[in-house]
Amino acid sequence: MAVSDAELTVEVTGAVATVTIHNPGRRNAMTPPMWRRLPVLLDGLEDDPAVRALVLTGAGGTFCAGADLGDLDELLDAGDASIAVAAEERLAAFAKPTVAAVQGPCVGGGCQLAVACDLRIAARDARFGVPPARLGLVYPAPTTRRLTRLVGPSTAKFLLFTAELIDAERALRVGLVDEVVDDLRARVDAVTTAIAQRSQLSVAAAKEIIDDRANAARIAWWHRKVRDSGEAREGVAAHHERRAPNFGWTPSGRH
Repeated sequence: MAVSDAELTVEVTGAVATVTIHNPGRRNAMTPPMWRRLPVLLDGLEDDPAVRALVLTGAGGTFCAGADLGDLDELLDAGDASIAVAAEERLAAFAKPTVAAVQGPCVGGGCQLAVACDLRIAARDARFGVPPARLGLVYPAPTTRRLTRLVGPSTAKFLLFTAELIDAERALRVGLVDEVVDDLRARVDAVTTAIAQRSQLSVAAAKEIIDDRANAARIAWWHRKVRDSGEAREGVAAHHERRAPNFGWTPSGRH
């Protein structure tokens, strides 16, 4: 069932939730209400034990062509405390795997959201750009650092200095996307279905550790969960018996 709120739609199919950016008159630009609404939607989906993966995409063949800049003075005064950065940080901290399914333009605020996802799968017509230098703006520091960790300093500088668009194949070469595919929906469905079938304990622990959000005590907690949950015993037994595992661990919600 799809529920529309502030031009974002949410559809949950099986274990996968899809959040769609819908603003056709502005090529899916994110408006202030959409930025504010996204963290609220993510809170609910993170707390839903039935949801094991999240897809972020855009309607009508466009991912997101940027952000509605709104009141310029308000934007300049906010700096890194903007509602866009808050939404980006909430998406990056989402406890379950996130996949950006990118078609068409993925620019500015759209690129900001895609980079905050765990994985990015692109259609061949996808285009990526970071345009603050065209507008005389400073890209937020958390966003700049996240982009740099993903593509490296040289490519981040190229994107930020030139504000040029790059195509999907170049985005793949520099590490901005993980795959470029002909059938975006089919591939995203296959990837998220695979994720949903894996041990959610393993997936959640891996995400925390890769994102450097697990200290020594938290890592020890994860190892205790492996021992106490029975996930490893089930996985090994299923491997030996050549059957699909029946993993039962689910996260208890936000922590």
